Amino acid sequence: MARMTQRRKVHRYLLDGSEAAMEYPVRLREDVLAAEEPLEIRFGNLSFAVTMRTPGDDFDLVAGFLVSEGIIASQADLVSLRFCAGEDETGRQTFNVVEAQFRPGLALPDTGRHVYTSSSCGICGSTSIEAVRKTLTYDVHGDQLRVPIDVIARLPEQLREAQALFDKTGGVHAAGLFKIGDRGEAELLCLREDVGRHNAVDKVIGWALREGLLPLRGTVLQVSGRASFELVQKAALAGIPVLAAVSAPSSLAADLAADTGVTLVGFSRGKSLNAYVGQERLVPPPAAPALTSPKIG
Repeated sequence: MARMTQRRKVHRYLLDGSEAAMEYPVRLREDVLAAEEPLEIRFGNLSFAVTMRTPGDDFDLVAGFLVSEGIIASQADLVSLRFCAGEDETGRQTFNVVEAQFRPGLALPDTGRHVYTSSSCGICGSTSIEAVRKTLTYDVHGDQLRVPIDVIARLPEQLREAQALFDKTGGVHAAGLFKIGDRGEAELLCLREDVGRHNAVDKVIGWALREGLLPLRGTVLQVSGRASFELVQKAALAGIPVLAAVSAPSSLAADLAADTGVTLVGFSRGKSLNAYVGQERLVPPPAAPALTSPKIG
């Protein structure tokens, strides 16, 4: 986990009026930061994209990115992934360039576009619902998944309990893929953390692709931030029927969810949640028994 975090000395200021707050000079302490470095994705020797990410699970990230861009749809499309040679100024291998090799005959996009994505902006280039619809491989409209509302409301807590990198840094997003069992129980299949929401999701989808699990029928993707257009796009392209977020969705995210058949949940906070699209997949809790007045006499 060394490259996933960096240690840095910080000046600690206290403003709570305590005796410690009156100390001078300000105390120095060491803090742990989530690492952020560029990752270049190449098709053979041709550069295709650069994304800012937290190092770790890079092959999953690249595989998920390729699914999210509609370039590949199955494990058979991707022949290999490997790190290319690259060193920093100290001569240390950076592991910041990954080369993808595809099956013969796979149609590839123009490698001259040089996609750049930050750790917060999402995938550039997929700018319309129509563009996403044209690249869909899996149709989630018919997915028969049903999720008890109380189960989906507990997913953020389950996600948070598994966030080891967040515990160290407090500065990363998380995405968790949950399988819903026959009795409605939620099993965490994969969790990934990253400084970027979309990177965390790509790492989860890439893990699933490399495990041969696509399409991800009967699953819920829980994310720690808001539900953007890009995250709905990624869920739809991976065949995930339910996307749940702890914050709000955007209007375009809701439009895309309605168009692709993805159930979209926002503001999932343990005691309440909002279903913006596809509420028919959510199962309400059993009705409480009616109260009866005690008989007198």
